[in-house]
Amino acid sequence: MADEEGQPARLQVANARPEDSGRGLAHLPRALMARLGLAEGDVIEIVGKRATPALAVLPYAEDEGLEILRIDGLQRANAGASSGDFVEVRKAVSKPATRVVFAPAQQNLRLQGSGEALKRVFFQRPLAQGDVVATAGQQRADIPPQVAQFLRAPAYALQEIRLTVVAASPKGIVHIDENTEVELRPEYEEAAGDGRRADVTYDDIGGMAGTIDQLREMVELPLRYPELFQRLGVDPPKGVLLHGPPGTGKTRLARAVANESDAQFFLINGPEIMGSAYGESESRLRQVFEDAAKAAPSIVFIDEIDSIAPKRGQVSGEAEKRLVAQLLTLMDGLESRANIVVIAATNRPDAIDEALRRPGRFDREIIVGVPDERGRREILGIHTRGMPLGDKVDLGELARTTYGFVGADLSALAREAAIEAVRRIMPKLNLAEGTIPHEVLDTLSVTREDFLEALKRVQPSAMREVMVEAPRVRWEDVGGLDDAQMRLREGVELPLKDPDAFRRLGIRPAKGFLLYGPPGTGKTLLAKAVAREAEANFIATKSSDLLSKWYGESEQQIARLFARARQVAPCVVFIDELDSLVPARGGGLGEPQATERVVNTILSEMDGLEELQSVVVIGATNRPNLIDPALLRPGRFDELVYVGVPDAAGRERILEIQTEKMPLAADVDLRSIAGQTERYTGADLEDVVRRAGLIALRQSLDTREVTMAHFDEALADSRATVTPEMEEEYQAMSGRLKQQASAIQPIGFIAPGMLRGHGPKGAD
Repeated sequence: MADEEGQPARLQVANARPEDSGRGLAHLPRALMARLGLAEGDVIEIVGKRATPALAVLPYAEDEGLEILRIDGLQRANAGASSGDFVEVRKAVSKPATRVVFAPAQQNLRLQGSGEALKRVFFQRPLAQGDVVATAGQQRADIPPQVAQFLRAPAYALQEIRLTVVAASPKGIVHIDENTEVELRPEYEEAAGDGRRADVTYDDIGGMAGTIDQLREMVELPLRYPELFQRLGVDPPKGVLLHGPPGTGKTRLARAVANESDAQFFLINGPEIMGSAYGESESRLRQVFEDAAKAAPSIVFIDEIDSIAPKRGQVSGEAEKRLVAQLLTLMDGLESRANIVVIAATNRPDAIDEALRRPGRFDREIIVGVPDERGRREILGIHTRGMPLGDKVDLGELARTTYGFVGADLSALAREAAIEAVRRIMPKLNLAEGTIPHEVLDTLSVTREDFLEALKRVQPSAMREVMVEAPRVRWEDVGGLDDAQMRLREGVELPLKDPDAFRRLGIRPAKGFLLYGPPGTGKTLLAKAVAREAEANFIATKSSDLLSKWYGESEQQIARLFARARQVAPCVVFIDELDSLVPARGGGLGEPQATERVVNTILSEMDGLEELQSVVVIGATNRPNLIDPALLRPGRFDELVYVGVPDAAGRERILEIQTEKMPLAADVDLRSIAGQTERYTGADLEDVVRRAGLIALRQSLDTREVTMAHFDEALADSRATVTPEMEEEYQAMSGRLKQQASAIQPIGFIAPGMLRGHGPKGAD
């Protein structure tokens, strides 16, 4: 740090929050701002390998007292510095620019328009020739007024656009004012100087802070500081395998690491490597590695590696086997000081040849999973960074409702919402003119309704192979099941929302819940409500979806179901009519039946070698005595929850819920109806309400309310589906189920006496 006022200081660089990306802000320690004589909104110069200007602002609340400089990915690229590097910070003066020339920062982007719109966007922002800048998005409430005047929202774009400052005069740090001539060139131009690429940075990746840290220590450290590993006397890592569901950002993450570590990036797409001539595929692969060695430090990224390196024992073609062998040889032949790292990505890690998945080749496997709610909020912030959002748009609410969405899905959601906004202004456009008036563009915004419409069209890609939904049922929509509700809240909602509390007490949460009881009592409704309140994904399945006539197919379906549930955790797997899927074993002789193999698979999935983390299985049945006893023990279905018929207060609450949208006459007494409907289930009460409405319509289509007389007629025409005998049988069954789970059942031809020892009496 500098001791004298106005003198430069050295600070360590750290990442800014994603929402600050593209704003040109630098968060400095308070003490340093006082020492340099800086106020918020003053211009500073950050000097790494290059120099770039920024606006000084106060530190984040969590950074108070830390000697760090938080800047975004664009500024790190402009300064030629990475996270963890030390840079010099000094106070600077910005001069009015006479002329500034912008061009797209991407080679595949072509822009049209005048410089006037850019003049409004970058008005008073400090700029330097060679910098990459972004059209910043929405204003934030926590930015001071003296800084906010420099951050104008774009008036012409629905997305963030990155531009290179190709030329600026006079030289040095300048800002655009009323007299500046601003020019926008349509195509990419190389800026003066040796600036680093800034097309993808860590600021463009949300919801994977932990993954980025793992990848940085495996890739960035060896490329930038190889002497660390030499001093420790170990070889640096050679390869990293990224795997996870499609659309989670594996390719984007690899590009960001290459840009942030200032390494050359070599992309290998699996199908492009394959050639028709003998040895052509291997030659192309060798050429990529040779080019990477010449341009070191470099990253070789192999996308969809399962297509070029499948298991050699499972492919018949010799070309594929030779290509796998060539890749193994190339990775083994990488010199320890070659400064090359290989990153591969796949969503089918089990399809890759085993020889690649060992230390010395792919040293670490990193899972890029489905983002949680906080991650989805970050990703939505990134994709709406340059989007003019309406006042009622709540990204936190969107993040809560987009269960199972990966980064690609959220990008599609933002795009569909923007298309909805464009569709709204289409009647105002005169397509014959060829240009859109500025006043129309200035009023264009994406509203909450646009996002809700987009949600109807965009489905979560991580869950497409299974039936998934984000349930809309809340606890207040469930009546008369208070005891079952309480047990489900304790067993499902608490562990998924607050797992640390269970770790603190050293207990494990329940893995499974069996809801049993008469038909129509609300077992499925309870499962949906608990998934909604726990803010978890909800996978609903039934036996017909999982059972197949082909040998072994049913077991594979169940294995896939649980594998997908682990990927999209936290998750509630709901299996309806469980008795048809897992009946008691030992009923047949000879080779196990298909259902017996299914029972074995579910037993091993729920309590096998691979732990279920943040996955809860809920089964529902009205015939629990038919279920295999091995499923009913602790460790599988830990909790057996009886969902019985509601009492009078419960029936009244159910009637209130069912008649919430029904115009009732003043004489309708729900308590009286509840008193007349003993042993009625929730489904029976729903039927009573429906019948009363139909009777009212039958008498007159113009009726505006439902009266007590209509309910009396409906009650006379309905009955309780649960008889007293059924209720007694379920009550007796509750006590037998736990005993049944612990009892030893003789199986097949084994004599009971043989189960006590290792063989017949006296055979030891």
